[in-house]
Amino acid sequence: MTAPVLDIHQILRKLPHRYPILLVDRVLELEPSVRIKALKNVTINEPFFMGHFPQRPVMPGVLMLEALAQAAALLSFQSNGQTLDDDTVVYFVGIDAARFKRVVEPGDQLVLEAAIERAKAGIFKYKARASVDGETAVEAELMCTMRKVA
Repeated sequence: MTAPVLDIHQILRKLPHRYPILLVDRVLELEPSVRIKALKNVTINEPFFMGHFPQRPVMPGVLMLEALAQAAALLSFQSNGQTLDDDTVVYFVGIDAARFKRVVEPGDQLVLEAAIERAKAGIFKYKARASVDGETAVEAELMCTMRKVA
């Protein structure tokens, strides 16, 4: 396996998320202003598996979308040449055409891909897809914006 473009230490410097909501483990490929490919290793130790569902652990779809949004946020930060500060947050502003096609279980590697479709007036629109072993788990169009919070 080739070295990651961003490892977990670099991701922690770029995203404000922390355990248990940080859902990107490494970035495999990144073309600023174009696309990102990242990885989430899904383990049985994830806290949501205690309740979703104990008899058959399945990663919640909303968390797959959140993982895609975090990958998209990394792409946005890199594309704008920004680094994490206490005043800047990337917010969801829309999710369209979300389709869930495969369950994600402990032991799966969720490959997160997002491509910028457009960036206008501070709103980014992404075409996003998460897959396991090349099989689509979820796909959606995501819209996010970067805002100062202070």
